[in-house]
Amino acid sequence: MESWLFLFGVAAIAAFAKNKALFIGVAAVIVIKAIPPLHPWLKTLQGQGINWGVTIISAAIMVPIATGEIGVTELVRVAKSPAGWIAVAMGVLVAVLSARGVGLLASSPEMTVALVFGTIIGVVLFRGIAAGPVIASGMTYVILTVFNLVPAH
Repeated sequence: MESWLFLFGVAAIAAFAKNKALFIGVAAVIVIKAIPPLHPWLKTLQGQGINWGVTIISAAIMVPIATGEIGVTELVRVAKSPAGWIAVAMGVLVAVLSARGVGLLASSPEMTVALVFGTIIGVVLFRGIAAGPVIASGMTYVILTVFNLVPAH
């Protein structure tokens, strides 16, 4: 019963915050949970969902290249600017942090609750976007590592 209340609570907060991505995600989990033959999909979603999401995001990022909106000319132009180099560096940093964060989530799934709660607060109170749990988990991993607090499992 507690899990249902938690899920519907998150759905209500997502609806209130008008966060479609979070709402669709929690709604999908509620539907899977509500239909017993689909229960094995919960573990599959937990184990592979982040990889699926990264794949979809990667495909979406490639669309401007595929349509010709972004080409070599734009790459050369951005490579000549300090802002471009900062963007490249941040892309590398976020990719590395996200990889560490996925490892943290895999080894300490309970961290997901705190990250989701923080994401909800960021979305509702600070008008953020719920695209940050993986990045947040990477940043959490770095901080936990610095203070030698990485949970052992």
